[in-house]
Amino acid sequence: MLYFQRWKIALILAVVLAGAIAALPNLFPASSVANWPSWLPNRQIVLGLDLRGGAHLLLEVERDSLIKDRLETLTSDVRQTLRDARIGYRSLAARDRTVSFTLRDAADGDRAVTALNPLAAPIPGGLFGGATVSEVSIAREGEQIRLSLTDDGIEARVRSAVEQSLSVLGRRLNALGTTEPTIQREGEDRILVQVPGLEDTSRLKEVLGQTARMTFHLECPEGNITDALQTRPPPGCEIAQPLNAGDGPVLIESRARLSGDDLVDAQPGFDQQTHQPIVTFRFNTRGATVFGDLTQQNVGRRFAVVLDEKVITAPVIRSPILGGTGQIEGNFTVESAQNLSVLLRAGALPADLTIVEERTVGPSLGRDSIAAGEIAAVIGSAGVVVFMVVAYGLLGVFAVIALVANVILLFGSLTALGATLTLPGIAGIVLTMGMAVDSNVLIYERIREEARLGRSTISAIEAGFSRAFATILDSNITTLIAALALFALGSGPIRGFAVTLAIGILTTMFTAYLLTRLIVAIWVRSRRPKAVPL
Repeated sequence: MLYFQRWKIALILAVVLAGAIAALPNLFPASSVANWPSWLPNRQIVLGLDLRGGAHLLLEVERDSLIKDRLETLTSDVRQTLRDARIGYRSLAARDRTVSFTLRDAADGDRAVTALNPLAAPIPGGLFGGATVSEVSIAREGEQIRLSLTDDGIEARVRSAVEQSLSVLGRRLNALGTTEPTIQREGEDRILVQVPGLEDTSRLKEVLGQTARMTFHLECPEGNITDALQTRPPPGCEIAQPLNAGDGPVLIESRARLSGDDLVDAQPGFDQQTHQPIVTFRFNTRGATVFGDLTQQNVGRRFAVVLDEKVITAPVIRSPILGGTGQIEGNFTVESAQNLSVLLRAGALPADLTIVEERTVGPSLGRDSIAAGEIAAVIGSAGVVVFMVVAYGLLGVFAVIALVANVILLFGSLTALGATLTLPGIAGIVLTMGMAVDSNVLIYERIREEARLGRSTISAIEAGFSRAFATILDSNITTLIAALALFALGSGPIRGFAVTLAIGILTTMFTAYLLTRLIVAIWVRSRRPKAVPL
């Protein structure tokens, strides 16, 4: 057990050296590390929100908004399906979670249900999309037919909306240029967003909270806005309110001719004539074709750009636009033009998100947390070092050397993996230090027992390491299982603690058993001790 082949010695030392190199940038300021040569490691450990300060937002998917949008889509689909099947109906309306209508001829009942069945087709709703759920149920009572949203279907929609929102929010934050943001799911319908280093949350809330559903509508060909405001809009048309308070409402077609899904790029810029901030956009191939046809066939009509049901601009089409590009003018500021381009590039959220919790952690509080963590680490380290040296003498010194290597490997691993260090994570590091020497205590006590039984020095040391290994392995595996459970079921700071604890367990196994045994083996071979120094 005390004999090491050269390749094993080289491998152990290489692991320790690699950990030291990975952890090295953390000893220097970020400004200095940024100027290092490219061949040197330059990644530093990521500090969490509680250590660095920043913004914390908890967003929730609005179920009512999601249900409303789904009912509007279902109503439109029912209307189109019945028209295609040439089935007469009346009183088509959506109420609560149900779309209902009355047939003009009861004899069309079976044909209507058959035509509507595709709208009730199951959708993916289980783990990894393997299971399906019925989102819509169809019921018929005489001349009346009802299509109702099911609870399972709504839950599936909510889960899907959360997953899509995670992706969209991630793209928006990356476009904003924020550093190391954290975006993760919380429960069934909530999303946690943490942005370290950001103190002003106003722009963050503006960009994250906006749905950013952009649609393009032609001006209603019938009636005018004055008559529509006094009575009601013509069939197939609606009144769209302006985004800017100084503009007037616009009478537009209810049907969108294009949507933001057809956009492939959006960038802020300046108008060459007025020098005012604008947003330029570019359609994909399909969108460019549709846009070109619309502008070619509707010269002289207004073309409204609508963002979240508010008209940004509604210019008159002066001539065909065949290149698939255009620009949005809406009395923008430089910042608002930048924000809109970010929203359009990232895509629309599938549902409205509301902020249910908002916190801002100042950098001074973060520095205080780091200082408190450092004090705790120093006190804990000093206590461990004193105890090991007093209790086990020279072997205790070997354990302290292994402990230093353990901390270096731990920080190196956290840095290399890009893990986020939080205040609970510091607690995990301090706990790891205690666990590391605990393994040495098990080994050394076993060596003492073997020495009391009359074994020789080398035999007692070999037996101590070999027989304590099973106990060390069992105790660390059970702790590792607990850490994995905390990571899987916890969130935020709990996960930070779980990550450092899990990595600390692995580094502890390496240093307490392999590195300590290597140091002891080198000492035994060089000094040839006559007695166990315990």
